[in-house]
Amino acid sequence: MKKYDVVVIGGGPAGLVTAVTAKKFYPEKSVAVIRREDIGLVPCGIPYVFNALNSVEANVMPIEPAKNLGVEFIFDDAVDVDVKLKVVKTKNNGDIAYDKLVFATGSTPVLPKIEGIEREGVYTVSKYMNDVKKLYEAVKDAENVVIIGGGFIGVEVGEQIARSGKKVRIVEMMDQLLPAAFDREFAAIAEDEMRKLGVELYLGSTVKAIRGDGRVSGVELADGRVIDADLVIVSVGYRPNIELAKKAGLRVSIGNRIWVDEYGRTSEKDIYAVGDCSEEKDFFTRETSRVMLASTASFGARIVGANLFALKVVRVNKGTIGVFSTKIGGISLGAAGLTEEAARKEGFDVVVGYGESFNRHPVGLPGSAKTKVKLIFGRESGVILGGQIAGGLEVGEAVNLIALAIQNNMTAVELDTIQIGTHPLLTSAPTTHPIILAAEDALRKM
Repeated sequence: MKKYDVVVIGGGPAGLVTAVTAKKFYPEKSVAVIRREDIGLVPCGIPYVFNALNSVEANVMPIEPAKNLGVEFIFDDAVDVDVKLKVVKTKNNGDIAYDKLVFATGSTPVLPKIEGIEREGVYTVSKYMNDVKKLYEAVKDAENVVIIGGGFIGVEVGEQIARSGKKVRIVEMMDQLLPAAFDREFAAIAEDEMRKLGVELYLGSTVKAIRGDGRVSGVELADGRVIDADLVIVSVGYRPNIELAKKAGLRVSIGNRIWVDEYGRTSEKDIYAVGDCSEEKDFFTRETSRVMLASTASFGARIVGANLFALKVVRVNKGTIGVFSTKIGGISLGAAGLTEEAARKEGFDVVVGYGESFNRHPVGLPGSAKTKVKLIFGRESGVILGGQIAGGLEVGEAVNLIALAIQNNMTAVELDTIQIGTHPLLTSAPTTHPIILAAEDALRKM
């Protein structure tokens, strides 16, 4: 029976980062990753196989850097874990013994109970290569695509399919797109961009049934309207893969994820969990976070990988902030922390500040675009709770600055007086930086 010092079940971002980090911190230890497919995808890149990449194979997440460090890969399914004997049982490769075990089993698309959802032509956005290939081929043959769900995956997939010339319609039960990350005024920016691409939006709508004679031909809404469709993509979220962990006797949290402490340690000695399958606490409320992001998984994986045999990296982050970015049409959007609506629902007394300026100075320079920022602060403390930003490509990094401010409990005063570097070809003017303007606007209201 083969034995490794570290065995990781799952080879997505969380699993790979855990394995690589473990090998870097403990080069003398043997590390193996068990995962189903020999070729894995970049999860966040899946929407772009339909147009920008125009190929599923162009979205491969390489494992060669991990192999070069000495990480071994076993392409198989783990079917059982004996926690007393410290053995993982696989489908085709027998038993594999471990000293430390990490669950990085990820998540699976949710399939809601909708009449007709079993019809041919209904797909989810899976993270497995073979599944995405099937969806890719189905999209190529389709003309009328209906997407159920207006979160990030649904919107990004819809945007890319629309760019390829297909007719796309999105049905979202909330009254806006991207409701978990953006307040209404920023969601409206995304909605405008989608409509410019010809995407029809059915907001505040729910699906009653998927119609067709064997194969899908339309989607019936609760109000009786029927939308023509020869392809339906269901994108209403993901559920954590915890079946193997439950079978092994690990404790499961109220949020139906594997319970872990702040270092990823489960209820069983020498067993860890990380990524979508594991519990993370919200930065503000300390309740179970619903965020499932590769960036969040990678952060947790670095903590777990570094601390498998000794506490070498102290976790100072209090919880998951939730940092998002996307590009829809010609606009980039980012969000971090709480929305204004979410903050008020949690009982925070908030002050909101806005800032707008161009991302180049003077504005006539190439690439110049307007940037809009919204920052949410606690009224009494002045501490930042969240922020949203829309503008050019620099939004993808600017939102990380907002996230860093949240993580470090920065105040409106500190953001108003932050020292920055600027350049005409790269940034907003030092006199009108939109994040500083937003902090200043909030200060005047406190």
